[in-house]
Formats: sequence, C-alpha cells, structure tokens
Amino acid sequence: MKKRIFCTALASLMLMSGCGVNDVAEESSSNADKTSAGEDAAVEATQAPELEGYKLLWHDEFDGTELNEENWNMEPHQPGWTNQELQEYTTSKDNIYVSKGNLVLKALKQESNGRKKYTSGKVNSKNKQPFLYGKVVARAKVPVGQGLWPAIWMMPQDESYYGQWPKCGEIDIMEVLGSATDTAYGTLHYGEPHGEQQATVVLKDGNTFASDFHDYSIEWEPGEIRWYIDDELYLTVNDWFTAVEGEDEKPYPAPFDQPFFVQMNLAVGGTWPGSPDTSTDFENAEFRIDYVRVYQKDSYDMNVTKPEKVYRQPLSDGNLIYNGDFAEEEDLADNENWKFLLFEGGEGSAEIKDNTMIIKSEKMGKVDYSVQLVQPDLPMIKGKKYRVTFDAYADEERDLVVCVSAPSAGWIRYLKDTLFTVTTEPQKFTYEFEMKDKDDNNGRLEFNLGNKGSTATVYIKNVRVEEID
Repeated sequence: MKKRIFCTALASLMLMSGCGVNDVAEESSSNADKTSAGEDAAVEATQAPELEGYKLLWHDEFDGTELNEENWNMEPHQPGWTNQELQEYTTSKDNIYVSKGNLVLKALKQESNGRKKYTSGKVNSKNKQPFLYGKVVARAKVPVGQGLWPAIWMMPQDESYYGQWPKCGEIDIMEVLGSATDTAYGTLHYGEPHGEQQATVVLKDGNTFASDFHDYSIEWEPGEIRWYIDDELYLTVNDWFTAVEGEDEKPYPAPFDQPFFVQMNLAVGGTWPGSPDTSTDFENAEFRIDYVRVYQKDSYDMNVTKPEKVYRQPLSDGNLIYNGDFAEEEDLADNENWKFLLFEGGEGSAEIKDNTMIIKSEKMGKVDYSVQLVQPDLPMIKGKKYRVTFDAYADEERDLVVCVSAPSAGWIRYLKDTLFTVTTEPQKFTYEFEMKDKDDNNGRLEFNLGNKGSTATVYIKNVRVEEID
C-alpha cells in the first residue's frame, strides 16, 4: 500500500520493442572476499541455491563488509519526498551498512532545539540489475515500532515509458508496519485510474515478522504475478491494466512488460503508518536483509491475453450479498462470502448464531478497520444505483462505519464511509448510492467497528445490497 505521490520520469534504459526477456542483468560477483577485523568482518561466502526451472540471474548475499555498489545505489531524499514521510534518506554508513551477513537499513532519531529529525536508508538496483520477468526471493527481518515502515518493492527502469505513477506500475513484494509486525502485505499498483490489488499474511500464536527472518518472494511472468511468504502462495494477480486518461488501455500485459528493478527502504512516518511516538525504539530500528536473489526461466510464453472479468450474479431475490440472512454458520476466516478481519491493534471475534452476525471486540485498535466485517466480490456497474440495508443493535449505544469500497481500484468508496449509531434496540438502516466509476467486479461491503470509543458487542442481521431503478 505504498501510496507514491509521483513517479520521477528518468529515461535510462531503452526498452525492447518486442516482449523478449531482458538480458541486461548479469549475475553479480560476490564481495565475500573482503575481510576486516571486528564483528563486521566478512562472513563465509554463501552459495545461492539452484531452483528447478530457473537459472540464477543475479544475487547479493551481503557477505562482505561494504555495500556492493555493482548491485546497489544508495538513494538520498529529503523528508516529505513521498507519502508525507518524515525521514531523510542519506548515504551515511550510520543508516546503510553491511554487518554479520546482513544489509542493515537503520532509522535514527535526533533532536535539535526541540525539533525532531529522522534519518534512514534506501537502496535500489536501478541501472545496475534491471530484469524483465523472473523470481525474486528476499530474506529479511523487520523492526518493531510505531511509525516504522520497511518495504521491499520494484519499480520500472524507465518510469516514463507508460507515464507517471500509477500508470508506470509498481510491485510491492513486502511491506510491514512496525506497529503491527504480525501482518505482511503484498500489493500491485497500476492504472489509470489507480488500480490496486493486495493481500496479507497474518502470523498466529504470537509470531511476528520481527521475531525472525522470513522469505518474501514473487514470481513475475508475462500474464501473472504471484506472491509468496516462506514458499506459501497468498496472492495471484493477472488482470491489471494501464491507460492514459481519455485513451484506450495499453496492450496487455502493460505496464508489467518492461524491465523493473528491486529497491528496499525503511521509512519513518507517513500517511499509512503514522508518526513515531514515545514507544518507538530507535536503538533497534533496523531493517535487516539477509539476501536478495533473482532467478529467471530460460524462456517465457509471451502469448498472453487479459482474462475476462467475471461478475458474481445476484441471488434469486436480487440480493448481491451471499448469506446475508446468516442462515449458514460459515467459516469467517476463509475467502467465501463473509470474512472477519483484525488490523492495527484490533482484537476480537465474530460468529454466526441464530441468523445473526455477532461481533465481539476486546480492543478497538487504532483505525476504523481495526475490527472489520467484509463481503467482497460485489459487482458494481457504472451508472447503476444500489441500496444497502441491514438491521443492527449492540449491548450498549455505540458508533460504527459502513461503506462499499474498491480494493482493486485504489480503495476509493462507492458508498462513502458512513458513520451510524446503534442502540440496544434493533434498527433498520438504509443507504443508497450511484456507481459513477469504472465497472468493478470486486466491490466490498464493509462494517468497521474499530477506533470508535467502544468495544460493545454488535449484532447484525438481514444484510442486503441490491440494484434499484
């Protein structure tokens, strides 16, 4: 969910006119022969493993004592460069260094005359290791702390080829918020208008992505990109697009048919994670990367076509919501119909009982969606009008938010975020809206119970979303 505000136009690599695999990237030489005294001395050289069906294109095991500048650029930026982030990215060895077989990107906090200043590190392989299609595997351990935002992601070598962000495309291999290190995000950005597809992996039983190293990887092919954590597939995307407003879409699979490069950074603050607070431990604000490995197949099938969108049909009574009467006591953790979600400090549970969705909150969390009930896959057609109805009450008077969102279209709202108040007596709520945006087969009804000053149990019944004249 890296909301880049702009995409600097830098013409640096001539793209191929056809769709052949780019051969500009060559396997990098190891820097493991560098040695020095002390704890930062080069460690024993690591041999990247072979993967069936792939050849190793390039890799960095960070076995030396210095950043290998044959692979990486340090990328300085002033605060506020993007996403309203607070850090200054520097080239200082205090922020970017190699130690004990890891690349370390470290965030630092300084105070001068009562003003806070944050510095951190960002590296990229632009102009040094670009490639077209392949498998990227990065092993990393993230820091804990409110306002910290580590990321491993990819941008096109020539960001101006299809136009500024999001038209140029962006592949986010991994993002984790330091305030919720049990959750990792994989995201694809494209458009215009801005399209976004995202999935998460949430660790259980107290495990976090900060307590140990994990493998984050993508498999990027001409018509499909797949995301994995520790070899477990959790997101597949094959229906992206890009266009200049007012013009036809570019031929699929644009914009993901051009060379990209890998980059890694540790942001501080910004529109998504929020600012650091007194609990943020900058002594240990280290994003540690064990290795980055890029593999490629000998050949790829370039003859790909964009899949046709499939629109879910309404039920016989016209309801676009499946199991809206809660007649089925379904699994709320799977991807069928209703799903219960927790984010950003929210804690709670949900169950279906006696034709009622019962949502219990233990902690309300930091944001509206910290405690959330959703149903995705709603067909939203431009020019159509829709009505949302449901019954709701609670153990005590409290506020909730309802909306129809667009997870695949930049999280815009078809039905705006609407605050409503429930009491201890059941009430019927009705909201209407007109769909004014591009057809979408993945609208999502949301009930958001987080960060509203109450953890009172909520009861929801008779949920409907239907098309109206």
